[in-house]
Amino acid sequence: MSDTAPAPESAAFRARVLALVARIPAGRVMTYGQLATLAGSPGAARQVGFIMNGLAQSELPWQRVINAQGAVSTDKLGFGDIQRGLLQHEGISFDASGRCDLKRLQWWPDEEEKGGQAGLF
Repeated sequence: MSDTAPAPESAAFRARVLALVARIPAGRVMTYGQLATLAGSPGAARQVGFIMNGLAQSELPWQRVINAQGAVSTDKLGFGDIQRGLLQHEGISFDASGRCDLKRLQWWPDEEEKGGQAGLF
């Protein structure tokens, strides 16, 4: 990453978020905060949510982005059932409280290179 983090509202930040979302494998998830951090703007989870809000009709796997509790945050937008259904179709299960197992399912981009979960790159 560069020495200066892109502003959360910048085109560079949006492009980095979208590039990360495109790489999330089926059956795995990332959180809004995780995406913000990896895209260079820690603390910009809400801005990531705004970006995700416009992706429901896109080819990107928007459904694989969930909140830090392991649950979908799209119920209040009217498509939580759709997001959960898409994730369940990929093999992700939710417990009675509506949460998935983040310890097992959260994906980190550097897993591709290192073959296991690791921290930030």
